[in-house]
Amino acid sequence: MAVLVAALALGGPVAVPVEAEALAVSPSDHVDPLIGSSGGGNTFPGATAPFGMMSWSPTSTTGDQTNTGAANGYSYNTTRLRGFALTHVNGAGCHPGAAGDLPIFPHTGDVTTSPTADTTDAVYASNFSHADESATPGRYKLNLANGTSTDFAATTRTAIGTIGFPSGKPANLLFRTSNSLNGSEDAETRIDTVNRKVTGSVLTGAFCGRRANGGTPNNNRKTYYRLYFTATFDQPFAGNGTWKDSTLQPGGTYQTGGEGYLTGADRLGKGSGGYVTFAPGAQVTMRIAISYVSLAGAERNLAAEQPSGTTVDSMATATRAAWDTRLGRVQTGGGTTDQQKIFYTALYHSLQQPNVISDTDGQYRGMDQVMHALEPGQTEQYSNFSGWDQYRAQIQLLALLEPKVAGDFAQSLYNFAKQNGGVWDRWVHISGATHVMTGDPSAVTLATFYAMGVRNFDYDGAFDSLYKQATVPHPDGLSDAGCPGQCVGQRPNLAQYVQSHYSANDVCHCWGGAAETLEDSLADYSLAQWATALGKTSEANVMADRGTWWRNVYNPATGYMQARNLDGSWVGSFTPSTQTGFAQGSAAAYTWMVPQDVPGLAGLMGGKATTIARLDDFFHDANGNWLVRGGGARKYDPTNEPDIHAPWLYNELGKPWKTQETVRRLVDTVYTTGPSGLPGNDDLGTMSAWYVWGALGLFPHKPASGDMILSSPLFPSATVTNSEGVVLKINGIGSGTYVQSVNRSGTAHTDWKVASSFIQSGGTLDVTLSSVPTSWAVTTPQSNLALNRPATGSAACATAETPSNAVNGSLSDKFCTLTSSKWLQVDLGASKPVTSVVVKHAALGGETADWNTRAFTIRTSTDGTTWTTAATVTGNTAATTTHPVSATARYVRIEVTTPTQTTSPAARLYELEVY
Repeated sequence: MAVLVAALALGGPVAVPVEAEALAVSPSDHVDPLIGSSGGGNTFPGATAPFGMMSWSPTSTTGDQTNTGAANGYSYNTTRLRGFALTHVNGAGCHPGAAGDLPIFPHTGDVTTSPTADTTDAVYASNFSHADESATPGRYKLNLANGTSTDFAATTRTAIGTIGFPSGKPANLLFRTSNSLNGSEDAETRIDTVNRKVTGSVLTGAFCGRRANGGTPNNNRKTYYRLYFTATFDQPFAGNGTWKDSTLQPGGTYQTGGEGYLTGADRLGKGSGGYVTFAPGAQVTMRIAISYVSLAGAERNLAAEQPSGTTVDSMATATRAAWDTRLGRVQTGGGTTDQQKIFYTALYHSLQQPNVISDTDGQYRGMDQVMHALEPGQTEQYSNFSGWDQYRAQIQLLALLEPKVAGDFAQSLYNFAKQNGGVWDRWVHISGATHVMTGDPSAVTLATFYAMGVRNFDYDGAFDSLYKQATVPHPDGLSDAGCPGQCVGQRPNLAQYVQSHYSANDVCHCWGGAAETLEDSLADYSLAQWATALGKTSEANVMADRGTWWRNVYNPATGYMQARNLDGSWVGSFTPSTQTGFAQGSAAAYTWMVPQDVPGLAGLMGGKATTIARLDDFFHDANGNWLVRGGGARKYDPTNEPDIHAPWLYNELGKPWKTQETVRRLVDTVYTTGPSGLPGNDDLGTMSAWYVWGALGLFPHKPASGDMILSSPLFPSATVTNSEGVVLKINGIGSGTYVQSVNRSGTAHTDWKVASSFIQSGGTLDVTLSSVPTSWAVTTPQSNLALNRPATGSAACATAETPSNAVNGSLSDKFCTLTSSKWLQVDLGASKPVTSVVVKHAALGGETADWNTRAFTIRTSTDGTTWTTAATVTGNTAATTTHPVSATARYVRIEVTTPTQTTSPAARLYELEVY
């Protein structure tokens, strides 16, 4: 590791194909780190390496020492700063977000008072102009209004930079050691005047401003890491000092003291740090490294990543080459200059995380706050997992482009869980469990990694651990600590969830019962797919059933997902705009959050045609105008995660051309150049990854799958070469928004998706484009094979309620039976391929939902004598159920074992449909 800078440069500038002349020199030329630094994107522009631990970037101030201009310290519209911090989290959505540790400030006045006493940042801060700012991958330059110039480059764990002080003015460098974005429990600063060195650490953690990480808002905020630093200088110190709270100690060389985790007046004036003074006009080179392990670890990191002779220029060149290697995984040809800029900046933001937290010797701080070594075969320990966000787009892009990193990341999360009593936290920051958001995103993430071919992690051990979390209640699941935003239970009130088949809003100990049900159902579906791939049949069967429980929060009376109480009643007075029962989103947005069973959702909504019409309304106003930049709680929200997959749903509903035009509308209008170029919080690369997929004309079909949905590519050509050498080529032939035809590696491709073999083995997609919608991959609803076919069954309740009523296509009548053995059978006339069975229960016919069939079995037969079980359902509450079947059958039979949700003995079946 002693030659890391040289190693980073080994990849060299990525070769640019002839057709990609717009790339100029390298992909990095098209990256603008300032995109997303305004308008709520919460990106930061400073110097960082791919997946870097170190990120040298400004901490802005709006006149409050305990606050900052934006969640991650930098706001393009706030042109005053109080320092350059060493750590950041890209695009976190809460304010302040996390990290922002150890801001360092060059000050050109005398240090006559404690900088901590400057509570409004009136003295020890400086304005700046964007005209004096330059941000490129791996390097950040900024000249301040106080006359100082800064020029820094970063490696994974270190930075090197020059600070130019103006002549004729004092030259001081302040280490605001305790001033992390969310405060600190303690800090330590030590000044070594002989060796021209400043070292120290900050003991901190917390997350999301006033939120409590399981504590009360102003008490017991969780400290979960100590960050160590070492900084050396090429110029002698002309003076030095320290401070604590309001007391300045000129000449001091050691000081400790934290700020606490309060905010505003409760924290103002608290904290500690130190300063060193140089000769007026000095041009100072600083080398700095960090470690979450120890000061000795920081020293080793510095020696390993900054060998003798390293300069700002040489490091910037090497880190730029490292970025070019990562960004060069995708080579685009054609497109406008702005399109290239938006694309490569999105890719840049997508690959900033996860972040390395292990030292160059493989040591890292675990979630148990004990130091650990990497597992055999593991290259790095990674952290910063914004699971609820990332599992929808970013982790799939990581698996596609950097499968080795994805595997190390999976192993990292498993390592943390083992150190955390078997608990997989849904939002991991450094070595802390923050509990942010809802659901069980680790299950979705690792199942998806495995489905996409990632194997370099202990997948058997990880699966068993996640399965246990999903099936064995944990005491934290009965706690309201941290709720609503950071509930400590990772599977809240699991016993109730398993018993009721939904998360009851009034006893869930979660952010919202409907959101929790949807998230957990998706996680369980993912575990079922993963278990099947691993040959774990019993686990797969358990989770396959639980993967359908999302249906239990769909209210057929309103047509939306809705929270339910423990007694089964629907929560409150409902409107589609309500956020009651949901997490950072409305019922209108969450209703689409069933990517694992789009046909099933469409069945509940009344069929594909009805669902398409509702989806059209979701993206448009009453006059048919686009509303893809956010149109209120009832419309599509491109800034938040629950509905970001919605534009791609048209494919599975049979109208792929609508996906093509909706995605292109978003790509062309919602993502732009400039500081406001992101639609909202980047959420650790999630929104940026969505754009990368949209521009490529691909999107992950559903969790725990490597299949990709197709749309129209933005660029005439794109070549994806992942870190393992697998090559995918996507060519957009002609121009237009719509797909006219697709040719996959020489063969016509008429499906709206491509199987996982495409991303795992490679190939070419030639997509011919059209300016008008086409019939490519358009499907019409399948014929109901049972419609008006002969039907028999157990004795009817009345002469008007015979079996034929259940196959006549009408919901105005029904088949009812009261016998002890309740069954209905339809004769299709001949053996035919059967792919699904739809059962329509009482509530769909206008009766009470309490009379929906609770438990039943579907069987198929070719001769009416030998039967095969196609589906067994227990605990159903939904009015419509859809059951995938893979069989050739003449006869389809449903046997009802529990007819209602009550004690009523009558089974009521309004329609039995076979496709």
